Amino acid sequence: MAPRSPNIALIGFRTLALAARTLPRPVMRAVVGAVTAAIPRFAPDRRDIAARNLERSTGRTLGDDERDRGVRAVFRSYARYWTDSTRLPTTELMELDRGFTYEGYEHIEDSVAAGKGTMLVLPHLGGFEFAGSWLSKVAGHDVTAIVERLENEEVRQFMYEWRSGAGMQVIALDKGLGSELLKRLRANHVLCLMSDRNLGDGGVEVEFFGETTELPGGAATLALRTGARIIPVAVYHRGDYNHAICEPPVAAERVAKRMGEDIVRITQDVARALEKQIRREPTQWMLLQPNWPSDLADGSEAAEDAQT
Repeated sequence: MAPRSPNIALIGFRTLALAARTLPRPVMRAVVGAVTAAIPRFAPDRRDIAARNLERSTGRTLGDDERDRGVRAVFRSYARYWTDSTRLPTTELMELDRGFTYEGYEHIEDSVAAGKGTMLVLPHLGGFEFAGSWLSKVAGHDVTAIVERLENEEVRQFMYEWRSGAGMQVIALDKGLGSELLKRLRANHVLCLMSDRNLGDGGVEVEFFGETTELPGGAATLALRTGARIIPVAVYHRGDYNHAICEPPVAAERVAKRMGEDIVRITQDVARALEKQIRREPTQWMLLQPNWPSDLADGSEAAEDAQT
């Protein structure tokens, strides 16, 4: 029998987690910052997506120097996200609470008090994992995070244990997910839904930063079926703190003859809320995968040019 090849991704995540828990925070941030600074050079596809997203979120064409500075800032945000997140399972409650500030939190409190379930729709921005941990460990809510299903089973298990240690219950995107989410909403859980990229089958076509793409329609569907509230939330790095801004709930009532029309309308409203959140801190938006049809088209053209 051939020897089993090492799981490089798992080794990398475990090494990162061990370093984050043992090295002083300033040292860890410097190390991870140096590593992520090299990503744009060795992962030009991620660099190009980051640059395109900066231009989308700022609404203008950037000069070469400004674009390069912006891309480096995106990857510094990515480094900060990983540094803070991997420390969460061992972060003391007092430190967790001291490192988190917020505004608009009453929208979450009012929703939980109403008892019909709460869905937080978030972009991949800033310290969103930190906020989930605070909601669970400090605020005392039952928090369920919906995450991408990873093909690497060992990495999937590592991520599951890590997020569980941070206080969050985790469900991977899969068929039959809707019934489980309905059950948790009825139990008044707070669901955390990453909503700036569609990964499942229930995508809804909307306009997002001036281009047509698909975003998840699950929050709109569940809200119409259960009365659960949809609350846009973004979490920003502010110095040594993570600062959450909770927007007022997105209106989610039946007004059209067909439910599908309402789902599109509500999801479009979510997209507008995400745009507002991202525009506050474009360099903290860490969406580094193709998200619009034009991303895929330009990637194919670049690959063809490289071969000619």
